[in-house]
Amino acid sequence: MATTSATGTESQSSKLIAPWWHTASLIALFLGLAVGGAFFQRQARSEPGMLQQHPQVVPLYLSLIVMEWGLFVWVWRGGLRRTGTTVSELIGGRWASVRDVSVDCGLAFGLWAVWSLVQRTWDRWLGPGHAASIQTFLPQRGLEIALWIGVSISAGFCEELVFRGYFQRQFEVFTHSRWIALLLQAVLFGISHGYQGIELCLKIAGFGALYGLLAVWRRSLRPGIIAHASGDILSGIFGI
Repeated sequence: MATTSATGTESQSSKLIAPWWHTASLIALFLGLAVGGAFFQRQARSEPGMLQQHPQVVPLYLSLIVMEWGLFVWVWRGGLRRTGTTVSELIGGRWASVRDVSVDCGLAFGLWAVWSLVQRTWDRWLGPGHAASIQTFLPQRGLEIALWIGVSISAGFCEELVFRGYFQRQFEVFTHSRWIALLLQAVLFGISHGYQGIELCLKIAGFGALYGLLAVWRRSLRPGIIAHASGDILSGIFGI
């Protein structure tokens, strides 16, 4: 009985959680975003006044929330359901008690603290980068702050599910290596943030690798989701 159970578990972990073409379509989407981001940086550098004034960000924030959850729906209905994989299986972990929640929150805080230290070290030794700043797109007023919190929570859940969950699992099956999979999802995560410039893409890829490492160790996306959402909220509103 024990042998059969172990074999079944191994079989489950080594199968695709979505069709290959579905994964290819998502990769193409993020590469397209990277190209669009490169054009954004080029235009912003050629028009210095473009990012000097605070724009109307409410429509932008609303569209970002819709895009994040649209991505989630495409991964869930377009990919996971075709193989019978549930969202809860992809997230992993289980909150059966207050202690479970506390442990994941503690890990999330530790992850956020480590990443903050990495960022400060990066900026100290390599500089903050020379990409066109997106600081003017950050919230300044009450409604903008409320919507930014919605954007941050949406990004924390959806992006961790897609990159540290979906892509990391798919790439592991494709490459037969957990560590290559971790690296590939991190690189793709960095590339997908092309609108922030090459330097920040490299830094964000490091973010993806660190969060992917915790997901592998914890066998759960929960701490990463909490840390990702909380970090975006704090950095956007308080600049932390």
